[in-house]
Amino acid sequence: MRGQSPRASIRNPQSTILLETNAEDHHIAKMTAVALGLTVLENAIPSPLPGVKPGLANIITLIVLARFGWRTAAWVSLLRVVAGSLLFGNFLAPGFFLSLAGALLSLFVLAFARHLPVRWFGAVTHSVLAAFAHIAGQMIVVYLWLIPHSGIAYLIPIFATAALVFGTVNGIIAMQFMADSSIHHRDTETPRNANP
Repeated sequence: MRGQSPRASIRNPQSTILLETNAEDHHIAKMTAVALGLTVLENAIPSPLPGVKPGLANIITLIVLARFGWRTAAWVSLLRVVAGSLLFGNFLAPGFFLSLAGALLSLFVLAFARHLPVRWFGAVTHSVLAAFAHIAGQMIVVYLWLIPHSGIAYLIPIFATAALVFGTVNGIIAMQFMADSSIHHRDTETPRNANP
């Protein structure tokens, strides 16, 4: 280093990391952003009872499930839970684990529900089943971790009614969006990127 100027001995500390993305990554990012926006909107709506929420983000999960398959829907749902917890500052807090448990059990149920005959089971049925699974996942975490008392069983009818109502409404909304989307794709002759 003797005789060498100080400027010549300094290397550029900046480095660039390039991430290669594909069309599926872009779909996941866009749909996760929409789901996160609905989560923010949902948190602004007053709730008559803690834990009773309309689950608006589940509409996006249902649409993604129908268009792109279960794996993409799982990515969107789980990323929405993590991003939402970071946004609201409750990452790794009890609320995060409640949301995560509900999302995981909902995805588990949807993995089987999507194989049911489409003649009798559609978006509304999937939405109701996912809503019940979400509530069940949260109740399991509450009972096993937060409130290990049998008294929480008295809340089951309230949460079940909310799951039925909101699950039905969200399913109808998702079905309407999917119907409009199919008309748009047919009119423009744009192929749908759907997984079997």
